[in-house]
Formats: sequence, C-alpha cells, structure tokens
Amino acid sequence: MYYKVDDLVIRPIMEKDLPKLWEMIYKEKSPEWKKWDAPYFEHKQLPYDEYLRQKDAIVEQDDRWVIEVAGEVIGTMGYYWEHKPSNWLEMGIVIYNPKYWSGGYGTQALRLLINHLFNSLPLVRVGYTTWSGNKRMIKVGEKLGMIMEARIRKVRYYNGTYYDSIRMGLLREEWEANEVFKLEAFNN
Repeated sequence: MYYKVDDLVIRPIMEKDLPKLWEMIYKEKSPEWKKWDAPYFEHKQLPYDEYLRQKDAIVEQDDRWVIEVAGEVIGTMGYYWEHKPSNWLEMGIVIYNPKYWSGGYGTQALRLLINHLFNSLPLVRVGYTTWSGNKRMIKVGEKLGMIMEARIRKVRYYNGTYYDSIRMGLLREEWEANEVFKLEAFNN
C-alpha cells in the first residue's frame, strides 16, 4: 500500500531503498539534517554492513515509511507507541535532502501518514514531539491543524543554548472534521 499526492509518495521501506537510506542517514559524520532533527542527541556514523544487519526491522514494516518525490527517496517517517494499551501513538519525520526543505513536502507527507494512521488504527490522537529550535516542524503541525499540547521549557540543550520541547497533537474528531485529510490509499 502507498499514498500519493501529486509527485509525492509515502510507502513502506523496501530492500531496494536501503543503500540510499544508509547514504542519507549514516554515511556522513555530521549530516546537515541532524542540525534540525533532535541535534541534542548524538548522531553516529554506521558502516553499511552494520546497517544491513537491521534490515528485518526496517524493510516492509508498517511503522517505517519512505518519502519519495518524483521517484527519489528524500526522507523517512514512522510511528511508535508511547503507550499502546491507551492507543497513544507518536510519529516522526525527517527529510534528509535540504533541497526539499520548506517546499511543503513534509506537510504533505505527514498529512498522508496521519490519514493512514486514523484509517487503519483505533486512535483517538496522533502527535509528535519536536524542539523550539525547529520552527519549520512547529509550522508543519499548525498547517495540519495540530494543537501545541505541551511546551516543556528549557529541557533541550544544544550549542550552548537551552530550548523547549514541543508536543503537537491532533484528535480524531479534529481530523474527521477536516476534509484536507480525506485521501485514498493505492495498492502496488
């Protein structure tokens, strides 16, 4: 299954994606994208063969997807259970290629993922956590109708400055009332 809007597609990761994903995520010691994606957590390079040892946990999993634009893999997204018994799910996204930043691709990709999650899981809410230094990610949530549910002040330390942790969320009833989310899934 995959979702598509214009030339943007989100779909589960396939084995053919692994070389490109490794190159974007683990090849460089200090990739540009890491300055925006939780830079207060250490990033480590990973040899390709070591990355491939994880493939069973990555390939064809419903909780890990790639983002493609015109057939080019530009990022990943996924979700995890904060607390599965209460259906509390958090999601995340990284667009690794800077030429696709600030072009609406992250908003469209998250819109597709949110649609998929509410259509396939018994969720009451979806959300994500970012940091106050990532203004683009906060803006994405706002464009999608998300609410800033929490601001935990000065808990992220990066480059000599304290930043806030920001939690954004969207309730099912808010999603159902917003026609922008109503999309179809496509089968391969």
